[in-house]
Amino acid sequence: MKRSIVLGLALAALALPAAAQQEPIKIGEINSYTGLAAFTGPYRNGWQLAVDEVNEKGGVLGRKLEVVSRDDRLKPEDAVRAANELVANEKVALIAGGFLSNVGLALADFAAQNKIMYLASEPLTDALVWSKGNHYTWRLRPSTYMQAAMLAEEAAKLPAKKWATVAPNYEYGQSAVAAFKKLLQEKRPEVTFVAEQWPALGKIEAGPTVQALLAAQPDAIFNVTFSVDLPKFVREGETRGLFKNRHVVSLLTGEPEYLDPLKDETPQGWIVTGYPWEQIDTPEHTAFRDAYRKKYNDYPRLGSIVGYSTIKAIAAMLQKAGSTDTEKMLAAMAGLEFDTPFGKAKFRASDHQSTMGAYVGKTTVKEGRGTMTDWYYADGAKYLPSDEEVKKLRPQQ
Repeated sequence: MKRSIVLGLALAALALPAAAQQEPIKIGEINSYTGLAAFTGPYRNGWQLAVDEVNEKGGVLGRKLEVVSRDDRLKPEDAVRAANELVANEKVALIAGGFLSNVGLALADFAAQNKIMYLASEPLTDALVWSKGNHYTWRLRPSTYMQAAMLAEEAAKLPAKKWATVAPNYEYGQSAVAAFKKLLQEKRPEVTFVAEQWPALGKIEAGPTVQALLAAQPDAIFNVTFSVDLPKFVREGETRGLFKNRHVVSLLTGEPEYLDPLKDETPQGWIVTGYPWEQIDTPEHTAFRDAYRKKYNDYPRLGSIVGYSTIKAIAAMLQKAGSTDTEKMLAAMAGLEFDTPFGKAKFRASDHQSTMGAYVGKTTVKEGRGTMTDWYYADGAKYLPSDEEVKKLRPQQ
């Protein structure tokens, strides 16, 4: 009798559709979960929500998606070590993730050396898709150049002629300042930059930094500090009067991850890129926000958008490729359209950059917390160089 039952179960298994017996498609995901939890916690929630949605609908190509995640601890060498383990031992079809720009560049180099696709979720440096771009690497978020272009457009409308900059002294900060200076001076040739401050990432000495900026007497400031450095800079700047009668244009500051710790200390009227999650009422965003709140009993952050959109882009790519063969996946990425809570976006074939945009507006305080006002969505496609210009920026592949 037992043998009959076992035989029956075996025959039933054979009768199942082949797709139902296939192994899941593994995605290797690497990020700074212990180093930047304010962003990467919501980011993880975002990609998990997307994985659940895809799998509830039957997966992709008849196979479920499975994310195998690792922590890079903010170190490029740890990220590369994790990527190697994911490829060699977990047999992932591709890798994704990254937060810091230097980590993203290390993963991009790994992808090129090991001939595996890498979708950079968060790293913003322009080098990732231009000067150090490669056949295997693509990027989701709007780059430093794109967001600097959005902010330079607004900065050019200000009467300020003398500018100062403050940015973390690593690839992201350097790239952002270089792009902003170039783009603003193209629009306003009379603008000069009278001071630059380069604090170490996560170790800003806010007093001396603010004092040096005050000594330069700029009309306006371009700020690129974020995470734990931002509140220190804001508080010291307010105490010493740095922001009084001065315009501030600030990259990323409108994201909930960075506004939330400031609460009612959020500075008023800074021009920022960010994410006014509670105010966006498009159908795509409302559906995402409702699903996120239902699953996590919490509101989304920008990291949630990035994580969710990463998986949605990968699922769309796999469907188009019809395979997990690396070259077929890479071919599918070129011109790929995919859905995000911000609307449709696509990956450009010329530089592997997504056209996903960002929200631009001003900071304000409402009900005791920081948020954005006077905002609009800046479509990333409008802030990218042409394909002809990309040929000069990107080495021949």
